[in-house]
Amino acid sequence: MTPRGTGHRAAPEHTHPDDVPVLTALAALADPVRLTLVRELAGSPEWTRACGSFDVPVGKPALSHHFSVLRGAGLVEQRDEGARRVNRLRRAEFDARFPGLLELVLRADPLD
Repeated sequence: MTPRGTGHRAAPEHTHPDDVPVLTALAALADPVRLTLVRELAGSPEWTRACGSFDVPVGKPALSHHFSVLRGAGLVEQRDEGARRVNRLRRAEFDARFPGLLELVLRADPLD
């Protein structure tokens, strides 16, 4: 058993976009918080955004859930760097599976 506070969290599980049904992808992108996360990741260099660096109106547990949904939809990949969990948008892989979908979502007016 590891002493309290020194344990390692489990590595995140990732779903490859090739294994994602279109309805799962659409459902992940339909949520306003997840859409904000995806849009901010699209505008950031890969592996530079820690989970806590996003300005979204949810607490830590809800944010973890949103990232889990995005991983499950093949949109986001995460890795641990020390105490931080950093993210990248799996744009190339997602575009190969769903050509044009991410581009459409990223350029859409949020008020549409």
